[in-house]
Parts: sequence; C-alpha cells; structure tokens
Amino acid sequence: MKRSLSKNPNMLRTMVGTGLTLIILLSYAVYSNTVDSEYYSYTTSNEHNLMEISPESEGEAQWYYTTYSAITWVNFSVENAAPGSTLTVEAEGTNWSHSPSLGLQDQSYICNEPDSDYSKYLETCEYSRSHSIVLDNGSGTLRGRVSLDLPIKGKGYLESDDIINAQNEAENLIQSAKKTITWKIKIEDNGQIASSDGIFVESEFTSHELLELEEFKLNPVQETVYSFSALVGCFFLVLVIPLMIFFSARYRENKNEELRTAVEEE
Repeated sequence: MKRSLSKNPNMLRTMVGTGLTLIILLSYAVYSNTVDSEYYSYTTSNEHNLMEISPESEGEAQWYYTTYSAITWVNFSVENAAPGSTLTVEAEGTNWSHSPSLGLQDQSYICNEPDSDYSKYLETCEYSRSHSIVLDNGSGTLRGRVSLDLPIKGKGYLESDDIINAQNEAENLIQSAKKTITWKIKIEDNGQIASSDGIFVESEFTSHELLELEEFKLNPVQETVYSFSALVGCFFLVLVIPLMIFFSARYRENKNEELRTAVEEE
C-alpha cells in the first residue's frame, strides 16, 4: 500500500474526494429527514382533580365516586384509621394497575406491560379491578395507574403519515381512554367494615384532554452541523492511517533519493 500511494498520488485524491462526497450526501440525508418528519407531538391537559366521595352507608367507612375522564393516575390516602386495618379500592368498569413502589423515587418497577411477567427480575404492577393495602399505622396511600397509553406528564409522541391522521389518532387515543368508572373505597378492621368516625380520606385522579398537536421538529441547521461533524470525524479516522502511510512513504522515498544523489556526487 505504501508503494501504491507513493507512486500513485491520484489514489489519495480519489479517497479524499470519495470521502467528501459521502459526507455531503449523508449530511443532506440527515437534513431532509429532520425537516420532513413522520413523528408528531401532542400535549394533554394533565389536570389534577379531587374526588368528592359520597358515603355508601351512614357511619361506615365505605365511599364511592364516579369518573368519566381519561385517567392516568389515582391516589387514595387515608389517615386516622385503626392500625392494621385494610384499605381496599375497587374500580367498577375497568382494570387498573397498582404497585407499592408507584410514586416512590429510586424504585424499579414496571407497569406498562400487564400481560408480561418480569417478576423474577424486578417489581411488577398487579393488574386487577381491586387492590388493597394494609394501614400499618392507621395511615397510608394507595396509588394506581389506569390508562397505560396516555402520557403521564402530558406530552406524548406518535408516528403518522400526515398531520390529519395524527390528529385523529391522538383524539382516538384520548376517547378510548375515557371510561365510566365507579370507584368504591372501603376500610375494613378485623374483617368488618370500620366506622368512619375520625377517618380522613382524600381521593385524587389525573385526567387528560387533548390540547394541541404539532409536527415533531428538530433544528435542521443544528442537526446538520452535528451530523456533519460526526461524519467528518469518522472519515478522518478512516483516512488518517492511509495518509500517514502515504506521507511516510513519500518521506522515505525522498530520503532515499537524497542519499542516492549524495553517493553519486561523491
């Protein structure tokens, strides 16, 4: 290769020209895909709501509330119940997911695949109509996820052919998550419904409505600069070794030529 490069400098020009051509073509490909994206971002309301629960029976720790919204999160908090009593929440109208680690930091769990079993590797959510927790000190919070498809922070993305189809898909996503759900809350002590005297219950849910949808865009100039820099770096690594061989071969050839000239002059 040394001899080829030293004897045929056109090879070097061909390599450099080919590299620059590929850089330009790939940069244009990145630019065009950045400008014409098939991904769309949508924003939802992500509204926090309180359930105005109603007692089922006077004096008993049983309440209910009906929701009609597209819901992601539900929280049920209890205070001043009997230590060791059990809080049970049942959703009439849908299954929902619960894990003791929901809402806690530095906890590993998975909730968005209810049909898969990862329990051997990490904590998984239970997917059922009814969930319960033990109120060890008479207080506790039961958290759950209802819709696993809606974005819990109000910002989601989808892929579609055009903005009209994307709008329809986003609206269908919200509409399909809207369900009539009656939440039944009860506290049991020693297998019996506890008295509601002194017990404080707060129930919350997060609802979503579609606010806006727009085509997902990146800064084409910035992305082109990044891609161009990455490609230049890659081709530099590819060309630097042949260039080193070429210049070392030329240097050795010139050195040998100088030695031959010096010997002939003597």
